[in-house]
Amino acid sequence: GFKMFWVHHCDFNSTEPKDIKYVLSYYYNKIEFTRFDSDVGKFVGYTEYGVKNAEEWNSGAYLTQAKADKERYCQHNIGVWYSNP
Repeated sequence: GFKMFWVHHCDFNSTEPKDIKYVLSYYYNKIEFTRFDSDVGKFVGYTEYGVKNAEEWNSGAYLTQAKADKERYCQHNIGVWYSNP
């Protein structure tokens, strides 16, 4: 069967917002078709299907949510993930 999944992660050098990058990638059958990168600030499509998704997602509330996830997901958890015991 075919597999569709998404992965999100945070890249950072410090806890400062300017040093944090949030990436949300969508895959179908191991091929990335759409990605949100907080440094770019929008969704980008890598396949014909991905381009259509990116156009739709960039014009609606999903883009706003993805932008907010940098703070909600990354900034909130950095201290938890990398705290010194």
